[in-house]
Parts: sequence; structure tokens; C-alpha cells
Amino acid sequence: MELYLATAIGLLTAVGTYLLLRGRSFPVILGLTLISYAVNLFIFASGGLRLSAPPILQSGVTTYTDPVPQALVLTAIVISFAMTAVITILALGAWLGAGHDRVDMSEGDEP
Repeated sequence: MELYLATAIGLLTAVGTYLLLRGRSFPVILGLTLISYAVNLFIFASGGLRLSAPPILQSGVTTYTDPVPQALVLTAIVISFAMTAVITILALGAWLGAGHDRVDMSEGDEP
């Protein structure tokens, strides 16, 4: 199971990095989203992968799942959703203002 999770994290990071290096704003937004998914999976996996373990301490139970990474991932999901919304609005405003959605500026596009 750890091999599949590590492969998924690596694949999400690689695809996200590739999309971040694109010249348009929509692939950049998708790349940031995929990298945030990879970070969320990494934080979630740092708490340990235990099947059928309770998330809180109970009497008589010796193994439990750490709830802190789960809370951090939940907070990171909310933050990444807000970040994606803000970046999307900024990209839409730039597209409406400039008439294109290129992230880089060519020599002829200078103000």
C-alpha cells in the first residue's frame, strides 16, 4: 500500500510541476491544485497507515491513528480551495484585461 501511495504522490508532483511550467494560466492553476493534492496525501501518510484503528485513545486499545495529520489535511483542503478560487479570479481578470491568458510576457507585450 505504501508503494502505491508513494507512486501517487510522485506522479501528482511530477504532473503538477509540468503543468506549472506551461505558458497559460489554466494549466498553472491545475498544476498548483495537483501539487496541493500531493502535499495533502504526504501529510496524511505521515500520520501512519493503519487499518481499522480508532482515531482517538480508548481503554484497552494499544494502536491508534494520529488525528493531527487528518486535521492538517482538512485545513489544507479549505486553504487550497480558497487559493484556487483567488487565482482563478485573478487569471480571469488578467484575461479580460489583456485579451490573452499567457503567464509569461514576450518582448512585444511590454506596456
